[in-house]
Amino acid sequence: MEDFEIIKKGTAEIIPESELKARLKTGTPLRVKLGIDASGPDIHLGFAVVLRKLKQFQDLGHKAVLIVGDFTGKIGDPSGKSKTRPQLTNEEIKKNMERYKEQVFKILDPEKTEFRYNSEWLSKLTAEDIVHLASHYTVARMLERDDFEKRLKGNVPISLHEFLYPLFQAYDSVAVNADVELGGTDQKFNHLLGRTIQQEYGISPQIVILMPLLEGLDGIRKMSKSYNNYIGITESSEEMYGKLMSIPDNLILRYFSLCLDISDNEVKDIEKRLKDPKVNPMDIKKELAKRIVGIYHSKGDAIRAEEYFMKVFSKKELPEGIPTYTLTDEGDSVWIVKVLQKAGLVSSNSEARRMILQGGIYLNGEKITNIDTDVDITKENVIRAGKKKFLKLLPKQ
Repeated sequence: MEDFEIIKKGTAEIIPESELKARLKTGTPLRVKLGIDASGPDIHLGFAVVLRKLKQFQDLGHKAVLIVGDFTGKIGDPSGKSKTRPQLTNEEIKKNMERYKEQVFKILDPEKTEFRYNSEWLSKLTAEDIVHLASHYTVARMLERDDFEKRLKGNVPISLHEFLYPLFQAYDSVAVNADVELGGTDQKFNHLLGRTIQQEYGISPQIVILMPLLEGLDGIRKMSKSYNNYIGITESSEEMYGKLMSIPDNLILRYFSLCLDISDNEVKDIEKRLKDPKVNPMDIKKELAKRIVGIYHSKGDAIRAEEYFMKVFSKKELPEGIPTYTLTDEGDSVWIVKVLQKAGLVSSNSEARRMILQGGIYLNGEKITNIDTDVDITKENVIRAGKKKFLKLLPKQ
C-alpha cells in the first residue's frame, strides 16, 4: 500500500500496523492528533521531525489536529523527568503560544489544520468527571512508567497531580476523536494510555505512531529546550547554519534522515561517502546545513549563511561592525570570567564558567578551556561567545 509505506518511512514504531492499514483502506480522512508543549515559545528541529510526518498525512488528504496543552501545561509533563516539573501560569502559556502558530505553519498547511486548546474541555470537567476518568486506570499501571518507577525506587517525591497529566492527555484523544496520535518515542506510555481511555469511553482506539528522538547539539541527549541543545526553526539563517555545522560527525546521517525528505538511495549514498577516508565529513555537513536552512528560510539565505560561516569561522575573518569595549580595572590582566560578565557577553559568572567548560568561548581565535584564564588587557583582544557574539576588547586607557 503506497500511502502506508509513505507514512511508515522514518517511524520508530506503529502500534498496531494492521489497524493503520485497515483505516487507510477505507479512504475516510483520518484525524491525526499531535500535542504541543506549552513550556516554551520555540519549535526546534527535533519537534519538526514529528511535524513533518504530520504534514505527510496532510498531503495524503488527512486532517491534522494540533492540541496546545494550555491546561496540561499547568501540570507539567513528567515524561523522562527525575523530579516534579514547575507548573506554568496562564500568562506564561499565553506568551509562549503567541508565536507558535507562525512557526507551526512553516511546515503544516493551515487549511488542513485544526488548532485546539485542551482547556476547552479539560477546564469543564467536574470533580465527578475526573473521578470517573481516574477510575479507568490503576496506580500499579501508572507506576510502570519508567520515570515514575525510577523516582519511586529512588525515594524521589511524586506529586499526586502528576498522575493526572497522562490521564488528561489521554482524554484529549477522546475529546477530539483522534484516529491517530503522533509523538516521539518518549511519549509511548501516554499515547498507549490514550488507546485505553478511548476504549473505556466507547471510541475506536487510536493508532500510535512514534518517531525517533533527534539528538541535540551535545550529541547525547534528545534535542530539547530544557537542555538548551536545540536548533530553533525561526533562528536566523546564519545561526541555524552555524549550529548545524557544530553537530558531531556521527550524527550527520541521522540529521539527513530525520530532518530532510530524502530517498533510501540518497541515504545509502551519504552513508557510503561518510565511510570514504578521502571525503571530508565537513563537506557533507555543509550540504546538510544548506538544505535544512533552505527549508526554513530560502535557498538564497542558505547560500549567504554558508558564505558567512566560511568567512567568520573557516577563514577566521571577523564580521563587520562588531561592538567594542574597554575595561578600566587596575592591573594588566583580568580573569576571563570577569571579562565576559562585565562586557555583557554573559549574564552571570556561572554562565561564563558553563560556556568555557562547554567550549563556547574563544579568545583571539583560540578556544578557552581553562576557567582560570587571565586576559591581557594592555593589548587589543577579540572574544567570541557562542556562535555569533563577537566583541573587540580595546586596550585599557
